[in-house]
Amino acid sequence: MHHEYIRAAPTWQQNGPHYDCAFVITDPELQGMHGMDIACMLCFFSFKSEGICYPCAVVQWLDHIGDGPDKATRMWMVWPSFTHNHQCNLAVIHVDTIFHAAHLIPIYGWNFVPPEIAPCHSYDAFNGFYVNKFVDHHVFEITY
Repeated sequence: MHHEYIRAAPTWQQNGPHYDCAFVITDPELQGMHGMDIACMLCFFSFKSEGICYPCAVVQWLDHIGDGPDKATRMWMVWPSFTHNHQCNLAVIHVDTIFHAAHLIPIYGWNFVPPEIAPCHSYDAFNGFYVNKFVDHHVFEITY
């Protein structure tokens, strides 16, 4: 058995917010990243309906850039997903669809990264991210 903590906290150790990203299974019929999406966890909650407890999460989706990994880095790339009216693409999902924590690396580009960018603002400061396949062997084997 393997378990890990995936956090969604508006304040974390007095250093600003801490919103983890995770692999979410969106199509169990497909292998690897083709059947998963990346989502940023914004809130965890649960509710009861007819005596059944449903653990859920509010997430912001990130869309794949392209149909496969980047040729140079061999890592998948994602960027924030927006609706047709330019709103963040948010959803409520069941926590059972969360597969594993995801580590994202910003796509820095050619511009200088200002030193005042705090780690808690990196999801807002960059337009795209690499899905780090080297973070652990589970991610390497499952997503690629």
